[in-house]
Amino acid sequence: MKRTRLLALLAVLAMLVAACGGGDGDGTTTTAGGDDGGVDATTTTSGSTEPTDPPSGGGAGEGGPLLLLQWQAPSQANALLSTGTKDLLASSLVLEPLAEFDPTGGITPVLVDEIPSQENGGISEDLTQITWVLSEGLVWSDGSPVTADDAVFTWEYCSEETTGCSTDAFQTVVSVEATDDRTVVVTFDGPQPYPFVPFVGYTNPIISRAQFADCVGAAAVGCSDQNFQPIGTGPYMVTELRPEDTVLYELNPNYRKAGEGKPFFGSIELKGGGDAEASARSVLEIGEADYAWNLQVAPEILGPMEGAGNGVVLAGFNSSVEHLNLNQTNPDGDPPSDYSDGTNPNPYFFENEVLATALSMAINRQEMVDIAYGPTGEPTCNIWPVTGQVSTNNDWCLTQDIEGANAMLDEAGYMDTDGDGVRETPDGLPLDFEVVTSTNAVRQSEQDLIAVYWEQIGVATSMRNEDAGLFFDGTAASDASIWKFFTDIQLFTNSSSGPDPQGYLQGWTCEQIPESTNSWGGGNTTKLCNEEFDALHTELSGTALDDPARNDMVIQLNDLIVSYAVIPLVNRASVSAFANDIQGVGDLNGWDSEYWNIEDWTRG
Repeated sequence: MKRTRLLALLAVLAMLVAACGGGDGDGTTTTAGGDDGGVDATTTTSGSTEPTDPPSGGGAGEGGPLLLLQWQAPSQANALLSTGTKDLLASSLVLEPLAEFDPTGGITPVLVDEIPSQENGGISEDLTQITWVLSEGLVWSDGSPVTADDAVFTWEYCSEETTGCSTDAFQTVVSVEATDDRTVVVTFDGPQPYPFVPFVGYTNPIISRAQFADCVGAAAVGCSDQNFQPIGTGPYMVTELRPEDTVLYELNPNYRKAGEGKPFFGSIELKGGGDAEASARSVLEIGEADYAWNLQVAPEILGPMEGAGNGVVLAGFNSSVEHLNLNQTNPDGDPPSDYSDGTNPNPYFFENEVLATALSMAINRQEMVDIAYGPTGEPTCNIWPVTGQVSTNNDWCLTQDIEGANAMLDEAGYMDTDGDGVRETPDGLPLDFEVVTSTNAVRQSEQDLIAVYWEQIGVATSMRNEDAGLFFDGTAASDASIWKFFTDIQLFTNSSSGPDPQGYLQGWTCEQIPESTNSWGGGNTTKLCNEEFDALHTELSGTALDDPARNDMVIQLNDLIVSYAVIPLVNRASVSAFANDIQGVGDLNGWDSEYWNIEDWTRG
């Protein structure tokens, strides 16, 4: 496949644009990870709808049904067993943390009245403890009291490795204690300059001891009733969950804000399936749905849809990076893609900076942005792209260099010895890779572009896409799951659940490697294990937030990840669509659940 393949791709996109006519398009699309969006030139990247109060005199639930579209359909509703955004969102309507992040990255109370600080005595002087005081009178949706012991249990649940918790929030926690019914004391193994990780954000909710007591350890995956219908404190309760299809919710009658007339909507249908373009059309053109998530849709297609006038597209940048994962373990090993204490290295990519760099040099990121994202994507060379902590050491990747990549491979002994156009490693293995991603028109266009780029440096590819519900299934029930990673290369997006990089970067430590022995729990999907990285991350964890060295450490950690385990491509905005009559959303929240304030949504 030569440059003509790219021209053909551009022609296909042009035909799609022509087919849109004045607003008609078709197509398809994470936390990982997850998955977030892309949008058109008319969209404001920090868009919002006007917040409004519920209609005066209205009672909770009087707004009738709300239809939410998540084309990556949820597999379950227990956030602690998934880092897939689709499941985390489904869970966030029910399970809540002690505090959450607002759209600016600030921390706001949920189940507490006050955020702990050193000034109010909630954070110890040596930064090794944080104390949370639960709001008075909290109850679960079944009417039973919420106590500090439930937070203790949540820690116990995730501290048992065989439970398979995907959150890494408790990695530095020594103990969680209930000093009384409302007081939770978290003790860390050392100073934590940013202690707002355990029990903060939609990835780290608390669960009920009474409901999950028999679901600790290996029993966790078999607790389908609990994982599908958790008892929570949020505005809604799950009444039915059909995996990879639909979740139905009803108003939580014991929700703490019911007396304020919240939530406005009495029931929710969260419908999965289909694809990103069909979801966008349902809101923006047809007007049959209220919300569509994760609109990773080419700008030439999404723009005319929004022009139909039935809805608005909102977007906001955070830390979401579309990237290639280079498997550090051998997918053909026994067992496949297990780290196995370092005894199962990938024959191509294990600590191979030369090959990773050459593959990265060959990619034209700006072209990828222009074709697939428009103004809601920015080329990036970093897995942590947040302003103030962005590495400039990898800026060479912003300019495609086919000649340089070929020269690098030549010098390293990657030659095409049989003249078939495909190089081999010095050991004789052909550079022929399967690149797997989710089924999505934008991602398939990215795959096509990558195939064109890499062909020019003697690297062959076969491109495969999997149903997003299976690819991002946090239960790892399917072999297509990103946590199993049974191929050499994966393409997807993940992002931080909060604005501080400490917890996010922890996801590349050795302890976070998912493998068969821990039920594929943990966020380190690349299976990277680097002693220098782990030691530096430990040092970061003990460095004050106002210490300039902290930013330098973040940059060093980023650079270690992208040296051979990850090829960053595009910093993506979160992009979703809302019907014009949905009010109270405010700014789109890129740091937490997009449903973080769903109790404030109204129709008007």
